[in-house]
Amino acid sequence: MDARIPLLIDTDPGVDDALALLLAFNDRAHEVVGLTIAAGNVGLHHTTANALKLCELVGRSDVPVYAGSASPLLHPAPDAAYVHGNDGFGDIGYAPAAHGLQDEHAALAILRLSHVHAGSLVLVALGPLTNIALALKLDPTLPSRVARFVTMAGAVTGHGNITPSAEFNVYFDPEAAKIVFDAFPTFELSDWEATVAHGLPQDEVLAWMQAGGARADFYEAISRKTREWSADRRGDEWHSADALAMAWVLAPDGVLETVARPVDVVLDHGPARGATIVDWQRQLGRPDNATILMRYDRVRFHALVREALQAV
Repeated sequence: MDARIPLLIDTDPGVDDALALLLAFNDRAHEVVGLTIAAGNVGLHHTTANALKLCELVGRSDVPVYAGSASPLLHPAPDAAYVHGNDGFGDIGYAPAAHGLQDEHAALAILRLSHVHAGSLVLVALGPLTNIALALKLDPTLPSRVARFVTMAGAVTGHGNITPSAEFNVYFDPEAAKIVFDAFPTFELSDWEATVAHGLPQDEVLAWMQAGGARADFYEAISRKTREWSADRRGDEWHSADALAMAWVLAPDGVLETVARPVDVVLDHGPARGATIVDWQRQLGRPDNATILMRYDRVRFHALVREALQAV
């Protein structure tokens, strides 16, 4: 019997998603049972191709990849190609993976795998929450079968990265985020502000990649544009939101501080659309639904990233 923890990753690769996937594939305690893919950082055609390529790169073409939503639930949203490249992987022109997608829709795969691994499944959301929202609309009992749900989403004090108040994943599909946050009685939230507080030193990351093998070489190539874009705007530290969320998933003992609070999403069509509202003083009387990551051991985080980049 496989004693590893089943890990289902909903993602929109994306350079930072790619690093998170490298961490997941390098972890011996968890088994990636599937990747469900949404549009987000770039369009679905690219995010699915990127997921397949990552699986091939790490020798895990056996991991099923499921295409999901090509757009937000209700309203169009901008992508992040200006950060990740038009194809999401730095426009390096990589050779496509030799294997292809599964026929099953991502939302249906989430539900099926939640039954296969009921009570033990760890569900991780690294992109917009569209696929998980669709799954919940089909079957609202999904949370009862998920042992742990971790999402990279939001900006808990309103310092956004796509608008003044909103983080990209939530802003891309705030209606989906609202559905998901309301449906899960408890979930773990790694937000953009935690990301900024846990930067990766640019020079050290480059040295780790230069000392690595095929995985490091590929990641150095696909992340080059993103790292240069970040250096121009954010200085000596580079930020990988999805890698931090994945570190929390894989090594929760690295957490130094969390807080539990009620979290909601602004749906209004105005400057606050997509903002995550945290009831810090519990003034509205709602139960705490989110455990928010505040501090993670930076040494541990850096070690996980370095080991994943240099894995063979």
